Amino acid sequence: MIFITDSGSTKCDWIGIDEQGTQLFEKERTKGLNPAILSPEELLIRIQESDVLRKHKDLVHQIFFYGAGCGTDLAKLTLKKVLQRYFVNAEISVEEDTLAAVYSTIQNNEPAVVCILGTGSNCSYYDGVETHQKIKSLGYVLMDDASGNYYGKLLIRDYYFKKMPENLRVSFNEKYNLDTDYIKSKLYKEPNPNVYLASFAEFLFLHKDDTYITDLIKSGIRVFAENAIYQFKDELEYVPVHFAGSIAFLSQDEIKEVAKEMGFKVGNFVKRPIEGLVHYHTKNMT
Repeated sequence: MIFITDSGSTKCDWIGIDEQGTQLFEKERTKGLNPAILSPEELLIRIQESDVLRKHKDLVHQIFFYGAGCGTDLAKLTLKKVLQRYFVNAEISVEEDTLAAVYSTIQNNEPAVVCILGTGSNCSYYDGVETHQKIKSLGYVLMDDASGNYYGKLLIRDYYFKKMPENLRVSFNEKYNLDTDYIKSKLYKEPNPNVYLASFAEFLFLHKDDTYITDLIKSGIRVFAENAIYQFKDELEYVPVHFAGSIAFLSQDEIKEVAKEMGFKVGNFVKRPIEGLVHYHTKNMT
């Protein structure tokens, strides 16, 4: 059995296939497995919580894992050791989630700029053979423009600075616990503050008919384009920009508007790369 795994910071999708590429069980979803923000102990606990993974753990002989926070050798090694502790019979490959976005959005190995907008954000250039990044991500505190945690931070700030329209302030207050002590505990005392911030991004897509919301989304995409996509300004002359991740998928109209305004060509959108990864690995087995 082969496991193909796609993990963000919030969610992690697992699919098991046989040597012919036949899917063996319904997609399993666990909590996200990001080695940049979670200890090895917490990573293992999250894997152990799944009855499906426990049932198949000794039958797996190969795991292809793609994940957020796997952009450095140390992070890859950390996660690989955790997976090897649990899946004792498996040969394990760990790659950054950027590569999953490439495999799931690109057709026929055509060059493209490929972006991730989910809980976090990232951008790379695929030349048809390899991926290239000009900047290293420093995570949600300093980077992650136009991501779920980026928008969550803006929404909370605008609520507290009273920049959010009054009708939305009422709705925002009804939907979330906005007590200051609660928020500060979530941000500064509990694990995964990036995931907590990203949980507020749902509010954007419940109120997309409001110009405040669409303006907020587009302003974030502009910042992301200037800081990340424009790192590949020369390549943008002849390749499209593909997008993976839930924030990107739900912001397609706004991304297309900003792309037209800023002069880059939009390509494909995928919400979760896992199906594209299964197709990629199945194709490469035959």
